[in-house]
Amino acid sequence: MAATDDLRTIALSFPEATEELHFEKTSFRVNKKIFATAMPGQDRATVKLSATDQDAFCTFDSNVIYPVPNKWGKQGWTHINLKTIQPEMLTGILKAAYYEVAPKHLAAQILF
Repeated sequence: MAATDDLRTIALSFPEATEELHFEKTSFRVNKKIFATAMPGQDRATVKLSATDQDAFCTFDSNVIYPVPNKWGKQGWTHINLKTIQPEMLTGILKAAYYEVAPKHLAAQILF
């Protein structure tokens, strides 16, 4: 089981990642682009994945990770249940989300 603190620690460990407010949410960004968000007090995060990564991760368990149920989900936005996800999987998903939006020179610094 992961928590919002784990999400923050992992997201901010990536090169040039920042934490900023996004409406009522906390967002994690690189080069001003959001790769993850979290709502304070909720056990859910949302990440931006490629279509391929979304398909791969969402086959795991729909109680853990699932597409946002609307046009946002079709654009790669994916919910993560922070109560049920294991920290290692959260790390992999956040790496994939960061890689999706980061400039190539920064994404190349992330090891999978």
